[in-house]
Amino acid sequence: MKDPFVAEIRKFRLEHTRQFGSDLHAICEDLRQFEASLGDRVVAPPPRKLPRRDKRRPSP
Repeated sequence: MKDPFVAEIRKFRLEHTRQFGSDLHAICEDLRQFEASLGDRVVAPPPRKLPRRDKRRPSP
């Protein structure tokens, strides 16, 4: 069973790739420019804090 959402995303991704002749550098630059045009609409969550690990080894 094909997922229609995945199919739509793949369709747009393929169109975007063709627009730049499969040039990865051009595709990435276009995406960077698009992201920059969004300004403060891009949400960047704060970094996750990893649980603190005790460096001491438990005694046997």
